[in-house]
Amino acid sequence: MKAITRILKHLFYPDWLAYRAFPTTSRRAIERAISESEVRHGGEIRFAVEANLALAPLLRGISARQRAVEVYSQLRVWDTEQNNGVLIYLLLADRDVEIVADRGLNSLVAAAEWEAICQAMEADFRRGAFEAGVRQGIRSIGELLARHFPPPADNRNELPDRPTLIA
Repeated sequence: MKAITRILKHLFYPDWLAYRAFPTTSRRAIERAISESEVRHGGEIRFAVEANLALAPLLRGISARQRAVEVYSQLRVWDTEQNNGVLIYLLLADRDVEIVADRGLNSLVAAAEWEAICQAMEADFRRGAFEAGVRQGIRSIGELLARHFPPPADNRNELPDRPTLIA
């Protein structure tokens, strides 16, 4: 029954709600937050939001975590020199945030730290504060990255900072 409820929720959750939750002004603010964060560390942060999943993945029972790993790969977040890219993935229909970090950072950060960041973001989202939640998540991840990867002398931007809306 739970699977059927989830499938129906996704099928009736329109893509335009992602644009409503993250209008152009919010996406620009998130892009600026990522850019400003990356000046203070040597890591790379990406943000992706997806309104819903298609029927085929839902029938396979794909979780938000599994989808986040797929998006991490598709956006090539793993393709950084120091293996320190981080994806913040939001699946709106499930109100689920997943953080996928490359092996260079993930081995240095406890799962509980990632989970605490996700829970704080989800609390903001429940209040409808989508932009604020993402910006707080970026700050928290930036602090972790700064602790483990101080900015190198040639701190170049390896990945785009612009949020990705998956439709």
